[in-house]
Amino acid sequence: MTETAASPKPSLNVYADKRMLRILLLGAMSGFPWVLIGSALSLWLKEDGMSRSTIGWASLIFGVYTINFLWAPLIDRLRIPWLTERVGQRKAWILCLQLIILLALFAWSTLSPTENLALVIALGLAIAICSASQDITIDALRIEQVGRHESSAMAAGAAIAVVGWWTGYKLGGFAALMISDHLQTSGVENYWQMTFQILAILIALMNALLLLIPEASWRERQQAQAADQQNIGSKIGTGSNSLLSWLGATIVAPFVSFFRHNGVSVALSILGFIFLFKLGEAFVGKMSIIFYKEVGFSKSDIAIYSKGLGWIVTVIFTLIGGWFAVKQGIVKALFVAGIAMAVTNLMFSIMAWTNEPSLWLFAASVLIDDVTASIATVIFVTFISLLVDRTYTATQYALLASLGTAGRTFIAASSGAMVDFLDGDWGLFFVITALMVIPSLLLLLTLRKRFSSIEQMQTDQAKTL
Repeated sequence: MTETAASPKPSLNVYADKRMLRILLLGAMSGFPWVLIGSALSLWLKEDGMSRSTIGWASLIFGVYTINFLWAPLIDRLRIPWLTERVGQRKAWILCLQLIILLALFAWSTLSPTENLALVIALGLAIAICSASQDITIDALRIEQVGRHESSAMAAGAAIAVVGWWTGYKLGGFAALMISDHLQTSGVENYWQMTFQILAILIALMNALLLLIPEASWRERQQAQAADQQNIGSKIGTGSNSLLSWLGATIVAPFVSFFRHNGVSVALSILGFIFLFKLGEAFVGKMSIIFYKEVGFSKSDIAIYSKGLGWIVTVIFTLIGGWFAVKQGIVKALFVAGIAMAVTNLMFSIMAWTNEPSLWLFAASVLIDDVTASIATVIFVTFISLLVDRTYTATQYALLASLGTAGRTFIAASSGAMVDFLDGDWGLFFVITALMVIPSLLLLLTLRKRFSSIEQMQTDQAKTL
């Protein structure tokens, strides 16, 4: 892949790069499973009579996204026999994991949550594990489509990846809700089960398109990793072909690289910021579709405003967010995005405290939330993408992304219990979530010099090419 210098003046023309279409597809494949284990599963359980607390705790299956960095080193090193040689290491992993998701989806279509709740959750966990695992290699393949010093293209790629993710999630969710609603009103008894069978077709189509994405030779990455393994083997005196040297190069080297490049104290502070930044947004996300339903909006209303129109807004403002991240700088962009997320949550409080459900207020709140979430996400992804070492792309990105997901999964799993504790006071719930962004913004202020130095280093390196 040819590496070009980044333009000192960010331009929207970077989105015309043909590589962005590939990244768009990868993002969609990453976002679509969240439709299954998020929106679809939540409403499926709700309409089968499960409580808010049960639905909230069921979201713990998202916990696998927080620990996928544990097996990311293996995905970085291991190759799928036969398939890797024919389609590439990254794509081989994606195809295998997508097949498992399809099988779990078909199994779901034969079950009822009322009678087989444990099995339904177990299959949801299987989908989540495969989704979290494929994210490791999808993110690596996405980053590797762009040159090391193409900072503008990296920001654009991050924006397109987020657009793709939201496309898979929003349009996938729109399709899931509209299909299930149509089947339900048509009198189909097992309407969710049939919906899952139809959604499987979309997964198959995306996998067919995946084969069109070129993959940089994994042999170059293998050579760099082998050099690290040889170095580790010589230091510990076991030789480069020993199990200890292989484990050291596979598991230890990616983490040592991250702390060596940033310093221990700064690295820990960066990890703390990543953990806290989108915590409040996660609390809202876990319960939003339940809130919409309880307030009195139908699945069709949710599909149109939250999924359909929300997707359009997300696409537009994600692209703007990528440009904003380059133009204003990561620190300022993150700070503005954090404040915007908090203010948006307060709009949901107003909607909760309104006596009669207002469709206009609902639409405004949902769309503004999509604006802030899309901008915040692309800036967040851009920052993480700039931090990774290309020798261990999958491992380091998985570590940082997993940490960002940790608080949004384990702590936000108590969101349903919090609403119950507040006696269903949704307005107070959203006020609390708005305040959750404050610790991360305070931490961001202490890290602003380090963040700025990362951007400057990218710019300086690009100018030397």
